[in-house]
Amino acid sequence: MLRISGSHRRLCDGVSRRDVLQACGLGALGAGAADWNALRASPAIEAASIPGFGKAKSVIMLFLYGGASQLETFDPKPEAPIEVRGKLGSIESSLPGCRVCEGLPNLARVMDRTTVVRSMTHPFPIHGTAFSVTATPFLDTPMQDNPRDARHWPFIGSIVDYLDEQQGRAAADVPRNVGMPFLHSSRRKHPIHNAGPYAAFLGQAYDPIWTDFEGEALHSQKYHFASTITTAIDPYGGVKPDCQFQWAKGEATPAELTLDRLSLRRSLLEQFDLARRDLDAQSRIREFSRTQDRAFAYLTNPRLREALDLKRESISLREQYGMTLFGQSSLVARRLVEAGSRFVTVFWDEYGSVNSAWDTHYWHYPRLTEQLLPGLDRAYSALILDLEQRGLLDETLVLCITEHGRTPKLDPHGDHPSGTGHGGRNHWSRAYSSVLAGAGICRGKVVGRTDRIAGEVEETPVSPQDILATTYHLLGIDPHSLIHDRTGRPYAVGGNGRILHEVLAQG
Repeated sequence: MLRISGSHRRLCDGVSRRDVLQACGLGALGAGAADWNALRASPAIEAASIPGFGKAKSVIMLFLYGGASQLETFDPKPEAPIEVRGKLGSIESSLPGCRVCEGLPNLARVMDRTTVVRSMTHPFPIHGTAFSVTATPFLDTPMQDNPRDARHWPFIGSIVDYLDEQQGRAAADVPRNVGMPFLHSSRRKHPIHNAGPYAAFLGQAYDPIWTDFEGEALHSQKYHFASTITTAIDPYGGVKPDCQFQWAKGEATPAELTLDRLSLRRSLLEQFDLARRDLDAQSRIREFSRTQDRAFAYLTNPRLREALDLKRESISLREQYGMTLFGQSSLVARRLVEAGSRFVTVFWDEYGSVNSAWDTHYWHYPRLTEQLLPGLDRAYSALILDLEQRGLLDETLVLCITEHGRTPKLDPHGDHPSGTGHGGRNHWSRAYSSVLAGAGICRGKVVGRTDRIAGEVEETPVSPQDILATTYHLLGIDPHSLIHDRTGRPYAVGGNGRILHEVLAQG
């Protein structure tokens, strides 16, 4: 079954000695960092004058982790040489002039509801989830391998949650910020968790509330990592229909610490060190108490249980989404936004092995045809049609993104470049694709163009930060709004991103 965990998180980092000194100067030694990290937002007059401002009540982000190939999804090149175009052909879609991979026939029928961005580009060809879902201007491997690296910026869903709370937006009966289907990168056989969907300096109380998958997988998939071939029973290829979601309470609140524990016999320096630790603990207690309060509220709320109950959906609709982990998670994402969640992220994540999910260095075509393309095809098309039929598409922004693309030229690994064996494509961030649909987005448009092998952007380069800035705009948040870290440094929530006028509906 699927089970939501109230918290798999550790407590946030404490404040610095400098913060203690500042607090003492203000007569607020017992105050936590959150007490002086107040929001300072710039006026939204300019943003509000741009089409689409505030059109989205909620966001569903579908994240294809590993780097989905632009050539085998939304930017096929049927005229390219065989070593580029590969084994799969392309088909016409309902969006004139936009061919998609032949493995996406259902998705092809809903492309007229979307805007396809074929000119995504950035300089970091690593599995940079953090560069895709936060406004950080830089990413390296040590940052990506450490979710608590102090250089990280907050996840977009965490900022939305934080700003909603700061601005007095009433909390829904369900979490505002949900991550699915389990803590990012926690189900692969690798000791390192990927960074990205974390609240960074906002504090761990604003991390997403994660689901936890416990259902039975049905699909056997072969993976290759570090010269080792493994076989995983992968739920992204199929799950039993009795999977479900439950809510679980998090960890116990830590014992409080007080300044009374200081010994008068200690030196002034020792007292300051202890006071700092006490202040850190008090800050953690307040932050953790927020998490505990939310968890208890969700545990006792029948609306949450109803939103998570897949049995309330017909088996025919569930099969339209696909009886896979990604399909069923996408259906629950729709149920969550319908119940009031603001930001729901569904990861197609690694499972069992590194170089799984969309990281197709090996067995590129068997994995695409057996698992990846059919799973995406059914889940995405069903989500768009389901939202549309319920009158929710015009108020729900649906993002389908990935952290980078794949190399234009196939790496055959000793096989024929048609991809009949275990050959694949490697990392490529200079040109790849994203798809946007729903609230405030143009229907039926292609933005950007790549060269004849989908290797370089030739028109309208778009960065991941541009997608984030546009998302904030559609949610009614000026991307120039400022938040401050624990040292008081200001950050524009949209970073260096620009609002993409090209993707916005003008009506």
